[in-house]
Amino acid sequence: MNQSSVQNVLNARARLGESPVWDVENQRLFWVDVYNHRVHLFDPATRHDRFFDVGDVVSAIQKAGSDRLLIALSKSLAFLDLQTGEITPISEVQFPHPQTRFNDGKCDSQGRFWIGSICEASGQATLYRYDPDGSLQIMERGLTISNGLGWSPDESTFYLTDSAQHKIYAYDFEVETGTISDRRVLIDLSDEGVEPDGLAIDSEGNLWSALWNGWCVACFNSKGEEIFRVRMPVQRPTSVAFGGTNLTDLYITSASIGLSQKEIQQEITAGDLFCLPTNSTGMPSHQFFNSSM
Repeated sequence: MNQSSVQNVLNARARLGESPVWDVENQRLFWVDVYNHRVHLFDPATRHDRFFDVGDVVSAIQKAGSDRLLIALSKSLAFLDLQTGEITPISEVQFPHPQTRFNDGKCDSQGRFWIGSICEASGQATLYRYDPDGSLQIMERGLTISNGLGWSPDESTFYLTDSAQHKIYAYDFEVETGTISDRRVLIDLSDEGVEPDGLAIDSEGNLWSALWNGWCVACFNSKGEEIFRVRMPVQRPTSVAFGGTNLTDLYITSASIGLSQKEIQQEITAGDLFCLPTNSTGMPSHQFFNSSM
């Protein structure tokens, strides 16, 4: 695979595109534009994209039924009704540091929503687990930009990115209890200075990570060894998700935020949505479950 394989599928011009989630049931892609407060629904078959303005920073989404999404706003979690656009708050968080907001999140196979935070103060971000019973558990502290997360195909390993530390960590994961332990550094990109952002795991257990300021998406095996990189036409790819009929298409969000006017002119597609046909197969995303569904 090379740069020519990457297809620009939507001229979105997002400020901060993030959190792509493939809807297997309806063959469409959900994604967000964080600072424009938009939750998008993209139909690859028609190239049609529509969005909901949710009125707040929105950083992560997950399906929570056929016509509902669980969304992470700046300091709260809520449901978004895809039929009416109605937003129903369900949980508000009092972060210990004022310059903090929610960031990336995903559901595990038991319907629990794992959501991290981002903080301007180093080491003050946290990883949370929002359970189907409505409780919020603190799972990890001492982070700065809690980012891309996922699970190995056999669910024995949990992965978590701290972009500010240029690292992707691996943990032992216990499915039934939803606990993590034995954190170790799996991937360290400190020497390059690029920041690993959102990630996806394929069915072989490889990690696909969008490298912020790296102009690429990198693929690593489960030992943390780099397999290859795919060059992107934008400096700031942000996150990835497998989609398409056979889950072989890698959708890639990107950002234009923070770029100078000159840089934007040079990479006019910054903030667009891209797709990379691959020889790998992804895994379906999990939904959030709760008693009111």
